[in-house]
Amino acid sequence: MPEQRKRIVIVGATSSIAEQCARLWVTDHVADLTLVCRDPVKTERVATDLRVRSPDSTIRIVKTDFTDPAAIRNLVDGIVAVGAVDIALIAHGALSDQAACQPDLTMCQAALMVNGVSPVLFAEAFVGHFEAAHHGTVAIIGSVAGDRGRKSNYVYGAAKGLVTRYAQGLQHRLAHSAVKVVLVKPGPTDTPMTADLKQKGAKLAKVGDVARVIVQAIDRGQPVVYAPPKWAIIMLIIRHLPRFIFNKMNI
Repeated sequence: MPEQRKRIVIVGATSSIAEQCARLWVTDHVADLTLVCRDPVKTERVATDLRVRSPDSTIRIVKTDFTDPAAIRNLVDGIVAVGAVDIALIAHGALSDQAACQPDLTMCQAALMVNGVSPVLFAEAFVGHFEAAHHGTVAIIGSVAGDRGRKSNYVYGAAKGLVTRYAQGLQHRLAHSAVKVVLVKPGPTDTPMTADLKQKGAKLAKVGDVARVIVQAIDRGQPVVYAPPKWAIIMLIIRHLPRFIFNKMNI
């Protein structure tokens, strides 16, 4: 009897972390992947790579507006109408320029929307279907930046803090159901989004290692995963530093 294909939806498939997760999924199994994007041309390059890696997998691309609640609802309803979804990985976002966001409220609003509100809207659209089906995993990529506000990136951190609180509430809501919610908190990772950090000498995790941690956590239905795992200890310390010590730190 042929193996049942996992049906996976990736929102923000051109994210380097999401792309590496997709590669792991199609390498281990024949899969049915839907790549939700804003830029079909860029996403087609990801899809082509995945098709080469797994010719028997089904890879499709769907474009939508990531900031329009009606568009998000229509997209998710349409995807689920075709067949049950096993995993929804919500991975889109952009590292905000803190200094630029401070005087520019439009830029600040956009950063909060793409990194916080938009991922929550996608998750909420999927989870209703999962709850009705008594099946499915929603995985949302947050960030260690959401664990405590810091002067260097508090707009981005606030958006990711929203994702964290949302995921916690969603996990509470679904605690007695078969639906799993996985909150992913990557530390600084070597991707195009962190190119400026790399130029400044920051130590960044390899994107393949981070993706492997994420895929394993999704398989287990792990409620919270730091990637790499060392960030769980680092952020535990940072969260509990007394304010008078924290305020002396240039982070």
